[in-house]
Amino acid sequence: MPQIELENITRTFQLGDTTVRALSSVSVAINAGEYVAIMGPSGSGKSTMLNLLGLLDQPNNGHYRLEGRDVTTLTSDELAAVRRTRIGFVFQSFHLIPRLTSAENVAMPLMLAGVPPEIRRQRVNAALEKVGLANRAGHRPDELSGGQRQRIAIARAIIMEPAMLLADEPTGNLDRHTGQEVTELLEALNAAGTTLIVVTHDPDMGFRAHRRLMMEDGVMSDSQEQA
Repeated sequence: MPQIELENITRTFQLGDTTVRALSSVSVAINAGEYVAIMGPSGSGKSTMLNLLGLLDQPNNGHYRLEGRDVTTLTSDELAAVRRTRIGFVFQSFHLIPRLTSAENVAMPLMLAGVPPEIRRQRVNAALEKVGLANRAGHRPDELSGGQRQRIAIARAIIMEPAMLLADEPTGNLDRHTGQEVTELLEALNAAGTTLIVVTHDPDMGFRAHRRLMMEDGVMSDSQEQA
């Protein structure tokens, strides 16, 4: 059974008197452990697709089954529970809380989930070790480089041990060398079994993926070529 199944997904937005079709009858299946890049020009529907996959948005029509469960029928609270436990998010702009240390930023999902302090400390330490920043646990975001901030954001994304990671232009604010390091970190997580879905304009990152989903005017085409 595929981990993700989209069936005839349509998403429209109303701008004044104009109906904008961001996604048009999209159907695709993604298996657990895949490394997928979603590519295409600006305005093609990539971000809408990622928001829908991450349960931050809902389609107007069609069905989205995640791990066999039709999530288009879930309540807001049920969607939040799935997001919290099954999906990790990595954004271009990091979205770290400035006043919190690295460890506190990483621990935030655990705190919201009510995980006890001692277990939180253990899991935060393990996540920081995994991204190579255990020695930056007490630093705040303005004391970190861009690459380090993105690594902290990745540690926060994996702290709940999600089944899949969704990354929106994760190297967009980084120089080429630092972006390469972040890409390799994400690929290592994928190699360990986490499904990785990346929205990117970077052709180098796109062609490293095992599979590319190309977006154009809300329509998706599938490339099965191996990187």
